[in-house]
Amino acid sequence: MSVFDAVILGIVEGITEYLPVSSTGHLILTAWLLGLDRDPATKQAVDAFNIIIQGGAILAVLGLYRVRVLSMLRGLVGKDPAGLRLFLNLFVAFLPAAILGVLFDDLIEAHLFRPVPVLAALGLGGVLLIVIGPWLRKARHEDANADAAMSGAGAGSGAGTVDPAQDRRSIESMTIGRSLVVGFLQPIAMWPGTSRSMMTIVGGMVTGLRPKDAAEFSFLLGLPTLGGACVYKAAKSIMRHEDGAAGFIEDLGGVAPVVVGIAVATLSAAIAVKWLVGYLTKHGMALFGWWRIVLCVVMAIGVWQGWVSFDAAAAEHSDAVTTAVLP
Repeated sequence: MSVFDAVILGIVEGITEYLPVSSTGHLILTAWLLGLDRDPATKQAVDAFNIIIQGGAILAVLGLYRVRVLSMLRGLVGKDPAGLRLFLNLFVAFLPAAILGVLFDDLIEAHLFRPVPVLAALGLGGVLLIVIGPWLRKARHEDANADAAMSGAGAGSGAGTVDPAQDRRSIESMTIGRSLVVGFLQPIAMWPGTSRSMMTIVGGMVTGLRPKDAAEFSFLLGLPTLGGACVYKAAKSIMRHEDGAAGFIEDLGGVAPVVVGIAVATLSAAIAVKWLVGYLTKHGMALFGWWRIVLCVVMAIGVWQGWVSFDAAAAEHSDAVTTAVLP
């Protein structure tokens, strides 16, 4: 693998990891366009590389939401009650994916990483995002009215701003019960092609969060989910390699492509996250729904023409990384 390949894969991974569009499909098509799926040995290296550069997406969220992360760390030592509450909510939301990942990882890789299931997940996910569009527009309208009402009440009473913990739409208002709802939706993304971010963002909005707060909760939930999957899958690949870590890195093209891939994924993921939060503040998710449908059609044509393929090895990377949290 060349540094150029690492740059392209890093860009695609970073952009698609947190957008509700399925990183699986995009990375499969990218590997085909770069000619990296011709040789089975090369394909395995690409799958492993895609796992490792997820670390860049994790670093992006750690950097962008460092205040939240530091608040949670202070909460763990008893210095920040709000941070401790957020940590507990994320932990509860993480548990279903961790438990179900242990139980169903091998089964999912064996039976669902196939053309029909993946394409069905892409297409149905796209339809879901389009169908919920009117509901999202109504919710944004109600949010705007509520914000205006609270602003007017605060100005009239001199009370100032509303406590975020009292605003059901804010991330500070999340409860264990609502977090568990998001948590049980996340494992649905174990179905390759579904998109972890799609399920958790929609789940957050279903529980009453504003779109931008739902996205933030989804990003923070990705820290343990993606982090656990990334470490596990990388360790699994290294242990399988007959030459250990040195041979594993050599198969990836050396240290340079790995470092470049992680750096590029970090930058592109940071840009994607910032853009998505701003976009969801003013728009719905229909754009991503249509994009998923287009991707589904393109991939269906690719499968029909033999351009792209699905196999168990490729299942080592999917945006359903929740299948590999701690198995």
